[in-house]
Amino acid sequence: MKKNDFSAALKALKNGEPIIYPTDTLYALGADIYNETAVRKVFDIKQRPYSVPLPVAVPSIQAIETIAYMNDAAQEISKKFLPGTLTIILKKKLSVPDIVTSGLDTIAVRIPNHTIALELLSQYGPLTVTSANLHHEKTLGVIPDILMQLGTHIPICLNDGRRDAVPSTIVDLSTSIPRIVRKGLVTEKELLDVITHG
Repeated sequence: MKKNDFSAALKALKNGEPIIYPTDTLYALGADIYNETAVRKVFDIKQRPYSVPLPVAVPSIQAIETIAYMNDAAQEISKKFLPGTLTIILKKKLSVPDIVTSGLDTIAVRIPNHTIALELLSQYGPLTVTSANLHHEKTLGVIPDILMQLGTHIPICLNDGRRDAVPSTIVDLSTSIPRIVRKGLVTEKELLDVITHG
């Protein structure tokens, strides 16, 4: 990937445009979470109902605390599994626009274990990390197929070859009893071992 692609991506995000970027699992559709117009574009491109919240990616555990309230279970799990293929649901901070979380008081956050994604997030800040696909359609592994499926011109796509790993495990840590929302590479047993043994 060329250096100028990266600066073009940062510029597009600042201008409220969504981009496609690679993560450790799939390609994601990224937009500035604080720019409501940009977030709306993500919903519209995916044809995703506004009632289905968008997950958010950040570059570090410290950055999670800028958008969500960390509890003990979240701290332990983050130390063990992040960056990695795990999304955690936490109570959100008021600074996060309601459109991102579909009006819920929780937010789904992850730190992708991928150099390009981490560099992008470090330089820019929190981005949406929803898979680059039409709602309820399979997420395709290469950029040309993704663009064809979306049927939309997205000028900036950070290409990193084929990305089609298993989606991240999602665990809800926003209440006192952790709950697996979606199964993935990190297993329920691994998560519960960390929570119960600390």
